[in-house]
Amino acid sequence: MFKLTRPLVVLDLETTGTWIEKDRIVEIGMIKYHPDGTVEEYARRINPGMHIPEGVIRIHGITDDDVKDKPSFKEIAKETISFMDGCDLAGFNVERFDLPILEREFHGAGIRLDWQQRNIYDAQRIYHYHERRDLKAAYKFYCAKELESAHSALDDARATMEILSTQVVKYAGEGKEIESLQAFREETSGKYFDKDRKFGWWNGELYPTFGKHRYKSGLKELAQKERPYLEWILGSDFSDKIKTLIRNALKGEFPKGPS
Repeated sequence: MFKLTRPLVVLDLETTGTWIEKDRIVEIGMIKYHPDGTVEEYARRINPGMHIPEGVIRIHGITDDDVKDKPSFKEIAKETISFMDGCDLAGFNVERFDLPILEREFHGAGIRLDWQQRNIYDAQRIYHYHERRDLKAAYKFYCAKELESAHSALDDARATMEILSTQVVKYAGEGKEIESLQAFREETSGKYFDKDRKFGWWNGELYPTFGKHRYKSGLKELAQKERPYLEWILGSDFSDKIKTLIRNALKGEFPKGPS
């Protein structure tokens, strides 16, 4: 392993979802590497105080029953921050996901995590910085060919069709239709109600992702307590889909959340 001059904690979280502002931690795992070569490990499952959605369970396999008797994050916050004390931090996508969620959870426990003041080593950021992710790289990965005439519009279009054909076979199976790839688009876009991402689903309810109620109050609560705010949306520059959503909400009608 590489030489360390300071202790390094490599961490990973499993959560109830991907909304940094709303979702909760269900498991934390950390490994501390010391400059002298010693290694410590810390792993805890956590009761998030909310239902873990089925789609998320399919990813990490942690169910409500698995964590119903586990401590809350607030109960383990002091031992968690103590394990991280004086250490640099590392992980995969930690700067955009794990550390912001940890910071919010610590804040709820009355503890401050100033991770921006530490050395952070994000393997995903380094990977994306050094490895190409353009059409030429995708063509080589999926089709095992070099795209010699990249940025010729017709050649790029032909290469894209080859990539899509390979993706259908690789991810859906031989002889499947291209529509099978829509599942991957729906998986990533299902978090939001509309294409402009003005409202997003969290725990089966819609929340605004803008303005003074951003992530704070669900649509049902807004319809009960903040009707003037919803009426303001109707008179402002929002899409027809959003205005229909708001009109229905004011009548007490709400869409069913994604499964």
